[in-house]
Amino acid sequence: MGLEEKLPNGILLASVEGLVNWTRKASLWPATFGLACCAIEMMTSGAPRYDLGRFGMEVFRPSPRQADLMIVAGRVTNKMAPVLRQIYDQMAEPRWVLAMGVCASSGGMFNNYAVVQGVDHVVPVDMYLPGCPPRPEMLIDAILKLHQKIQQEPLGPVRAQLAAERRAQGETLELLPSSVKYGREKA
Repeated sequence: MGLEEKLPNGILLASVEGLVNWTRKASLWPATFGLACCAIEMMTSGAPRYDLGRFGMEVFRPSPRQADLMIVAGRVTNKMAPVLRQIYDQMAEPRWVLAMGVCASSGGMFNNYAVVQGVDHVVPVDMYLPGCPPRPEMLIDAILKLHQKIQQEPLGPVRAQLAAERRAQGETLELLPSSVKYGREKA
């Protein structure tokens, strides 16, 4: 029933890149950066009903030096932007950013001088999550898609160059919704 029954002679072959990326995706530690109403939904996703602990993310880290995923939940003001950048710079490499909600993604309904029109003006964003506010299920789906992206990341400059060449030829990573990828097959 276990893995040892499926492996011939107990041998498993994998690439170092695959194993490293698997450990990275299986142990994401998010930094807390909740700025508005989206933060309530982000906190809810860590509660027992949605349980981010299934993905190794049960503890939101208060220190950026212990985190490798920044979930920016809510609107970012011009006054908060330098603080956000400082926290991002203090995070260890590799690091990823998820913009949660329409305010973090594009400024939302706050089109004025005080609100940054998209957190991508401050830090590079790996995944955008729409909604006002997005539900915890949507956040979990975005995290699963980020897992897919992390699993495909190249390890080292030579592999990065090969990946860039593949992207130039038109190969892309298809990110399916979790309801399609993990859904039960209909008979």
